Amino acid sequence: MNWALGIWIALQGLTLAGVLNYWRHLPVNGKVEAPDGVVMLLSVRDDWDGGAALIARLKAQTARFRLLIATSGNCAAAEALVAREGDWVQIVRAGVAVDEGQKVHKLRAALRALQAEDRYLVFVDADIEPPARLVGRLLFPLVRGKADIVTGYRLLLPEAHWQAALVGAVEMQLATLPRAASATMPWGGAMALTREVAERLDLDAALAGRLSDDMAIGLAGWKAKLRLRPVRDLLVASPLEARGAIGFGVRQYRHIVTNSMGMWLVATLVVTAQALGWVWAIGWGGLAALAVGYGAAATRALVRRRILAGVLEPKQVRAARRSLWWDVVAPFAVCWAHLGMQLMAACSRRIRWGGIDYWVKRGKVVRMERVK
Repeated sequence: MNWALGIWIALQGLTLAGVLNYWRHLPVNGKVEAPDGVVMLLSVRDDWDGGAALIARLKAQTARFRLLIATSGNCAAAEALVAREGDWVQIVRAGVAVDEGQKVHKLRAALRALQAEDRYLVFVDADIEPPARLVGRLLFPLVRGKADIVTGYRLLLPEAHWQAALVGAVEMQLATLPRAASATMPWGGAMALTREVAERLDLDAALAGRLSDDMAIGLAGWKAKLRLRPVRDLLVASPLEARGAIGFGVRQYRHIVTNSMGMWLVATLVVTAQALGWVWAIGWGGLAALAVGYGAAATRALVRRRILAGVLEPKQVRAARRSLWWDVVAPFAVCWAHLGMQLMAACSRRIRWGGIDYWVKRGKVVRMERVK
């Protein structure tokens, strides 16, 4: 066995070991907590349709909370929801941002509207399909004093289209990485922290002028040496359309590169090693290298299939499995697409999000224009 094949085997072994580690540490019976004083912050766009499915899922949560919807002030569906639901739902009208992300602008307004009894803050996105245990699982480490910031992570449900499934496969590489508290970046789609931590971070100030709430809160938490804890069984379903799927992937990495070049470099070097390894395996490695690569990829797909079954609902599992086929049929394409998104992300500081073009430098919005 030559040295190149040995390195290739080690590289594939490490990636497989990472997925196995995630599966092995997946909670079987996740414990929940349901304390008083929980408020959920939900930012919605003006064209939000009211999210009937989302609201039904939020009502089914095992933990009680008050829903605080943040809008720019022109969301008819949010206004109708508040009128219909009564005290359970409240609204904050933030106005239009001029020097920061519109989502961040709305979340800051929501933070300023907190009530004295709000002790636990839960952040969610409007495009997720949360399980009934979501809030309770996020709160458990906080109530037990095991974490300062708790987070889940997205698991994309691609529509039946090759492009969406490919982006879903790239995202699944990230979703099933081993997670350690010292290397966890929170995801704003399912995140929780205590009021005390929010005040310690001066969260309103930490978010001021920013575009990405995830990166702003995560980097502030790292700087303050807080305990960030991932909840492994909270891989939260998030539908993905084929149109704009590649742009979605590039945007996620552009948030990273415009906030932390070091984090982007580490991630890109890891993916580059895999991508170049596949170039060697296909071009010069021969059948042995291809067998190793495809064998590891197929095994990862089988393990991820078990992970999906453990964290998603049956209908969601069927959609998420579309991405697994890429690992079985063309695992090299997943690595090359992943690297392509990372490199494209580094080519510009402009991020188009929610109908607005933002130019970002060191995490701060330096210019913004509404897309005509």
